[in-house]
Amino acid sequence: MAYPTVSKPYGLKPINLIGGQVFAGSTRQIAITTSAVNYNTAIYNGAVVQLDTSGCVINSTLENQNDPANIPGVLGVFVGCRYTNPTTKQPTYSQYWPGFASGVTDAFAYIVDDPDALFKVASVGATANTTGLDITPVQQTALGTNAVLVLNSGDATSGNAQTGIYYNNVTTALPFRIVDLVPDTSYLSGGNIVYPEVIVKFNAGYHSYYNAIGK
Repeated sequence: MAYPTVSKPYGLKPINLIGGQVFAGSTRQIAITTSAVNYNTAIYNGAVVQLDTSGCVINSTLENQNDPANIPGVLGVFVGCRYTNPTTKQPTYSQYWPGFASGVTDAFAYIVDDPDALFKVASVGATANTTGLDITPVQQTALGTNAVLVLNSGDATSGNAQTGIYYNNVTTALPFRIVDLVPDTSYLSGGNIVYPEVIVKFNAGYHSYYNAIGK
């Protein structure tokens, strides 16, 4: 049976840890909202997140970062949340944070915060610092190179982020390293095997736990 075609990016999906260690699904819970903090911007499953000055979770500004500068406070990848629904007053577990304007003071994010985690992600974009949903497969030569994130608006229907990576074949410091290629969705193009999806990890200094600078 043929594998499905990768038609658009879907964010970063944790698969395991560097060195072949098993990813057990462990996450850290950190507040999105409190009685003093309201965050009404949606956070989608598979998005990179960071801490703000209040110590709460927000979407990360690491996206589209294509220079050696790091972003203090980057925690990892958002994979869902829990909160009390302001209408029903019932505990709610959600694929993504909808970004309520008010009335939710107990929202917590589930974050894959292990700095050694590996993530599957789609390759997109034609240039750094642009957004795009077009899949741009890479070849074997992309293995071991660095990449930046390409930010797209999330999909409220699926709850998934539509963030992808842009591989630009440069040797400068960038947020992610391509450590493997995904053969399951590869195909032949112009006589070459191309890969719509790759496996990445945070480069040293870009994840908060490996960054000596606090948030």
